Amino acid sequence: MFKYLSVILMTAIAGCAVTPNAGTKDGIAREDNPQAVQVMILGTYHMAGSTSDLINVETQSVLTPRRQQELDELASALARFDPNVVVTERVTDAPDFIDPKFAEFSDQTLAENENERAQVAYRLAQNIGITRVYGIDEQPSSDEPDYFPFGKVMAHAQASGQGDKISEFLANAQSMVEEFTEKTKDDHIAEKLYKLNTGPMSAADFYYGLSDFDLGEDQPGAELQAYWFMRNAKIWSKLMDVTGPGDRVVVVYGAGHKYWLEHMADHTDGYVRINPSPYLLKALE
Repeated sequence: MFKYLSVILMTAIAGCAVTPNAGTKDGIAREDNPQAVQVMILGTYHMAGSTSDLINVETQSVLTPRRQQELDELASALARFDPNVVVTERVTDAPDFIDPKFAEFSDQTLAENENERAQVAYRLAQNIGITRVYGIDEQPSSDEPDYFPFGKVMAHAQASGQGDKISEFLANAQSMVEEFTEKTKDDHIAEKLYKLNTGPMSAADFYYGLSDFDLGEDQPGAELQAYWFMRNAKIWSKLMDVTGPGDRVVVVYGAGHKYWLEHMADHTDGYVRINPSPYLLKALE
């Protein structure tokens, strides 16, 4: 059974995880500052599918026995990080930002709900005995800007004689996603996520490439980059609200957010970025 997998162009930097600076357990490095908030950003694809993003391709269901076994193996591997906080891509209410759907989670959810929140984040939280999951997504309210004003970029490209150029730009992105999906269709889910988090599908090139369509003071590409940064900065601010010294956090989020969330982990005092790759590889052993 196939579902539409939406990939908001799966953009986030690849293979740039900072190596923690001390200690190993089972071959996995650990941060030596007990007060640091250790943050693992696990970039994911949309397992349940969506038609709301720019690039959409087909993928196989994760509800089959094989995929459920793989997801169990993934959760067991992520549990070796010893997280005490799990965060999802869901809009929730301030100030607590508690994901209310986790309270409804059960084994039946895993049999019916393909979304990565259930299949990865909730499964992990249940397995390690966490009683709260936080949702820290940010979407514009009535008095906030569109965080992804791609329509303005398209309109500008068309009006400035760059219609063919931006069509080619999007076609290349579509082709890249489809090629990735085809090449990884038979991979273990942990292997697919490893490749997503470390390969060209996690590069920030798409966003930066939009500035190539800007002309003079008409700069919708640069504006989109700024608004996309704003959205991720607000997501990160919420993460800071729900974490404290010594926490170990797994953030299960669309891969398009990975670059900026990891950037903020690198540049926020008291926070340390943890590379998910060794844990993903552990799931394949």
